[in-house]
Amino acid sequence: MVADAIREEIQKLGVASVSPGQAQLAIALAETYDGTEAPTARAVVARELGAVMKTLRGLAPVQAEGDALDDLAARRTRRRGA
Repeated sequence: MVADAIREEIQKLGVASVSPGQAQLAIALAETYDGTEAPTARAVVARELGAVMKTLRGLAPVQAEGDALDDLAARRTRRRGA
């Protein structure tokens, strides 16, 4: 449930090696969220999980995605046969 989604996001972000303690904390909080039915407890855990995930997202390495200039350069290279 939530724990599985958090594990998947941590893997996609690639932050487990950068901040393993924060990554494990996020997973533990998500498992706690999944394991409780008390609305107040869920609210507290969700708030803390959100804070930890915000930190992890900030630590994630920037994913290189091409822009229009990169696309133009790639087309030029293909056209020249290099």
